[in-house]
Amino acid sequence: MDQLRTQTINQLPSGAALIKRELCYTICFIFILISSIIALNLGSSSRSLPLFRFDHFFPRKLPPPFPHTHPLRACDYFYGKWVRVDKKNPVLLYDEDCPFLDPGFRCHRNGRKDIEFQKWRWQPHGCYLPRFNASDFLERSRNGRIVFAGDSMGRNQWESLLCMLAQAVSNKSTIFEVNGSPITKHKGFLSMKFQDYNLTVEYYRTPFLAVLGRRPITTPPQVKLIVNVDQLHWRSKQWKGANVIVLNTGHWWNKEKIAKMGCYFQEGGTINMTMDVMEGFRRFIKTLVSWTTKNLNPEISRVFIRNHSPIHYMNGTWDDGGVCDAATEPEQDYKKLRPESWNNQYIANAIKEINNSKVRLLNITFLTGFRKDGHPSKYREPGTPVGAPQDCSHWCLPGIPDTWNEILYAQLLSMEFRTK
Repeated sequence: MDQLRTQTINQLPSGAALIKRELCYTICFIFILISSIIALNLGSSSRSLPLFRFDHFFPRKLPPPFPHTHPLRACDYFYGKWVRVDKKNPVLLYDEDCPFLDPGFRCHRNGRKDIEFQKWRWQPHGCYLPRFNASDFLERSRNGRIVFAGDSMGRNQWESLLCMLAQAVSNKSTIFEVNGSPITKHKGFLSMKFQDYNLTVEYYRTPFLAVLGRRPITTPPQVKLIVNVDQLHWRSKQWKGANVIVLNTGHWWNKEKIAKMGCYFQEGGTINMTMDVMEGFRRFIKTLVSWTTKNLNPEISRVFIRNHSPIHYMNGTWDDGGVCDAATEPEQDYKKLRPESWNNQYIANAIKEINNSKVRLLNITFLTGFRKDGHPSKYREPGTPVGAPQDCSHWCLPGIPDTWNEILYAQLLSMEFRTK
């Protein structure tokens, strides 16, 4: 009996052999399973077998920054983050030699040494901005008109677009101001002609966008100026028929500036001595929206109402020692951004009431709020008196307004814009 038991034990596989056999079976099973999954994926759509897609475990490689083609799906370009550029994705589209820049925006030429503020690009969440294509923009706008109207922040954006578009024109002498006027922030109307494309890119200096008039003789002496909240600036008749219209206002609509100017609001021919600036602005924005719907042909015109461009005075206001020259890179913490301007809510609410896809909000507030580093600060235009307030409102060029125009271009692409 003991001999038989010993013989039987010797015939059984050892523990190591059992483990080896089980491992072999397991590997074979896994191989068969993977082969089956691959076969199913090759013969099936992602919709019918979503659980067997390897995308869930091995995500597809994201497209490179600044793709040349416009993304097929909708993109919210206004929310994202600023990221540093690398050599493969340069962000500068022009330099300070652009002949269409106001001297006050040439920060490097005015003494600013660091240029780190030029080494960032805006990255929307979940999608990419299409690369700005000046030749394509010009071709789409051939025989057309692009209008910017508003305060000097609008002039900032207008000059930026001129320089961005000019990169596609080899002979810069074919770009000229139609009346021979020099580019200056004090000029009320400027129209740059791109002769090769029969295109004009125009700027109208209308800080309130509304009619601004002198006080009637019969009004109280504290009334110095009047803003008509129910009338657009008389220049608005020249905006009609333009193919792209970018409107902005808000910086002059603030309590301190209104009070210092002795400015009061008029509606229906009557001056309202008790109307505050917020109510005045609310009523005017309704007037602006009404004008766009009544006076512009949606088959011709694409209208963008741009919201507030944030200022970044620190340790004081513009006339109380405020500065911004120490900032050399964007703010990284969105929680440190300043509260959104009250003007923005009125603009957004009014646009929501418009049943017209050709009138859009150009929402640049959030992305611009991070860029405390992009202002001229103390590097102002030649001849600025020593001790003059720093400029923490406008923007160096090249600079942040270039991104506004990249988003403008992206929006126009999504609207399939092209002049007829």
